[in-house]
Amino acid sequence: MDAVTQWVKDFSPDILCMQEIKLVDEQFPTFEFSALGYNCAVHGQKSYNGVAIISKRPIEDVTPRLPGNETDDHARYLEAVVMGDRRPVRIASIYLPNGNPAPGEKYDYKLAWMDRLAKHAKDLLALEEPTILAGDYNVIPTEHDVWDPKLWANDALFLPETRAHFRMLINLGYTDVLRACHAEPGLYTFWDYQAGAWQKNHGIRIDHMLLSPQAADHIKNAAIDSRPRGWEKPSDHVPVWCELDL
Repeated sequence: MDAVTQWVKDFSPDILCMQEIKLVDEQFPTFEFSALGYNCAVHGQKSYNGVAIISKRPIEDVTPRLPGNETDDHARYLEAVVMGDRRPVRIASIYLPNGNPAPGEKYDYKLAWMDRLAKHAKDLLALEEPTILAGDYNVIPTEHDVWDPKLWANDALFLPETRAHFRMLINLGYTDVLRACHAEPGLYTFWDYQAGAWQKNHGIRIDHMLLSPQAADHIKNAAIDSRPRGWEKPSDHVPVWCELDL
């Protein structure tokens, strides 16, 4: 919480999507974020998963859970609408399954979840709204997004079928906002706690923001803020941000 509030105070985002909060809704630090000027929407779960959206502006049309499987009780998807300066923006906070070990039941669940996400993402495009699908995708899209492709070759995050499912979203018409602004390799959002990965810059890019055409038309900038990874008691992920003229 200290790292999150420090970053929020420094960066002052209009909207922040969080993943893997690992607590039920009632335990979310709503009071602390309210004191910083934010409204909160939460879809939590005890000990595992959990997603949240905080916003300086009112949060409307809050929809938890990814459609397509009523028996799936994992808290991995939260969708809401926030008003921009001139138009509403639909935003989702996503915590996509890891999928390891692969092959296996967990990997099958990951691919099925990605199929559901692709179907819902297609349905959202029909609304013709600025839409942002943001979060921890647990997907390394290309060899440019991992420090050692051979080392990750058999990991569920980098398997060909995983990357093909991610490309399904891009092929629908969504834009990877970071790659729209930065084409260079070596841009990472995650460094493991083991083996000095952070110090050696042995990272991977698995946190993404995918924008509908109506949002992508208004991109001003995007980047990764790696500073928090060097703070005391950091997350192994760092924030990805984009600025849109909406």
